Amino acid sequence: MVAPLHIGLDGISFSYPGGARVLTDISFAVPSGSVTGLIGENGAGKSTLLGIISGELTPSTGTLITPPVTGFIAQETSLPFTAPARSLIDAAVAELRQVEHDITAISERMAQQPDDPSLAEAFDRALARAENSSVWELDARIATVLAGLGLANVALDTPLGEMSGGQRRRFALATLLLRPVDAMVLDEPTNHLDDEAVDFLVDELTAFKGPVLAASHDRYFLDAACDSIVDLDPGLGPEGGFGEETRQGAKFTGSFSDYLAAREARRRRWETDYAAQEHERARLEKAAKQSAEDVFHSQENKTEARAGAKFYADRAAKTVGNRRRAAEQRLDNLERAAIPAPPERLRFLGLPPHTATSIGVPAVTARNLRVPDRLMPLSLKVQPGQQLLVEGPNGSGKSTLLKIIDGTLTGYEGELIIPEELSIARLEQDDAWQNLDATAADVFAANTPASAPSLVEMGLMSEEQARKPLSDLSLGQRRRVSLGIILASPPDVLLLDEPTNHLSLALAEELEEALTTFAGTVIITSHDRWVRRQWRRRIDHGDQRARILTLTTMWTGELWRDGS
Repeated sequence: MVAPLHIGLDGISFSYPGGARVLTDISFAVPSGSVTGLIGENGAGKSTLLGIISGELTPSTGTLITPPVTGFIAQETSLPFTAPARSLIDAAVAELRQVEHDITAISERMAQQPDDPSLAEAFDRALARAENSSVWELDARIATVLAGLGLANVALDTPLGEMSGGQRRRFALATLLLRPVDAMVLDEPTNHLDDEAVDFLVDELTAFKGPVLAASHDRYFLDAACDSIVDLDPGLGPEGGFGEETRQGAKFTGSFSDYLAAREARRRRWETDYAAQEHERARLEKAAKQSAEDVFHSQENKTEARAGAKFYADRAAKTVGNRRRAAEQRLDNLERAAIPAPPERLRFLGLPPHTATSIGVPAVTARNLRVPDRLMPLSLKVQPGQQLLVEGPNGSGKSTLLKIIDGTLTGYEGELIIPEELSIARLEQDDAWQNLDATAADVFAANTPASAPSLVEMGLMSEEQARKPLSDLSLGQRRRVSLGIILASPPDVLLLDEPTNHLSLALAEELEEALTTFAGTVIITSHDRWVRRQWRRRIDHGDQRARILTLTTMWTGELWRDGS
């Protein structure tokens, strides 16, 4: 029997004991030489599906096919802390080292038994395997992988317990890349990788000859590495059915950019089909209410003769009755197969009366702003209506800067000037809710004007999700509540701290698109390479509102204006 050279899922469903179903009828294939991205909001079932593929979980229904040796790296590693890094690398390449040992052993036996043809055949097979696996370049290969993942300066004798979590994670990834496997399954592989390491990983995966399935929220990685996308969010259509768009696990051919284009085309088709349906509904409802006067425009007799009057009256009654019945039947058919209204697109709802454009001075001015050990001295001016992206490595002070601007952090040096009439709101990086028993709808209503549209009307949640207590929502769904509260009444100065964290990738795209049409002042922090690339494209395309502030842990931040 020939071993499968692809990863195949057919009708996979999964429910935790006593809990709701997480996966429903997931079917797709990852062929050899393909890198498939697995996306979905937190709680959509990405890690569950990868657990099924790795054998840690058993599906409730469905069939799974995997190649004989499928390498798997989880989102959180459980490597022994006492082991040195060298032992991990040695274990990963042990099979390849054995090939080299086999060649040596067979060579010694051939010297003793030169006339044994089976030894010659075994030698040829071992030699071919060594050449196919690049055994002779193994040491150079190890050095390349470690350097590519930013581990070249970490001594291999260092115990894992003495490393940072990011270093341990990268060593786990290195072992997967070095192992001779038939397929790879990865959960958030770009976590803890810098830009150069991500580029190295992309090259490694695209050159791999077997199938690769990678769950990721990293849009840059998905766009650069993947040739297909599987979306676990049934977010292209409402629950209950609107063609294939409602199916969990729909597969899209192409990169992440191609997925976005296909998703937008489906969304527009949904909107167009719904508009056509509502037009037809209005026509049928009008037809169902028609009277004889509507049909014949007059209830006067068409002739003085009594027989003629009765004839026309009977004809009118019969015609109206037939038309009503036909309209009512078609209306019933429409209702049974009705397309639900598409959710509202994410949008800002207008600005408060006192806007930054009317004050005639900068919205934010900072002079030699500094927090010891948290923010190096920086000076900047953000004009009304400008949109500033703050980037920099962890520890450079991105979140600290936003906390100073919104008044949360007061222990700083230097000068900060913000006109008093400007309103400020900040979307925090991590939500901290006081009452997790309250429903999303109740929390939203308690923090927004009575005239504000609901979370459902804003396209942030379904009716079912809005009725759930916060404790039953995923981090991404709670994030939507926080985002909705701010969007319901946008401030003059909007501060967004890593706003795409925990959001579904589609919603992150809609948020970024909404920002481009928002007239207020925006200051946003992000480590997201996709966000940073898109911001630079805005600048390159002449967007005068877009600015970038790059922070470091070594020197004063400088405002990046022209892309130079």
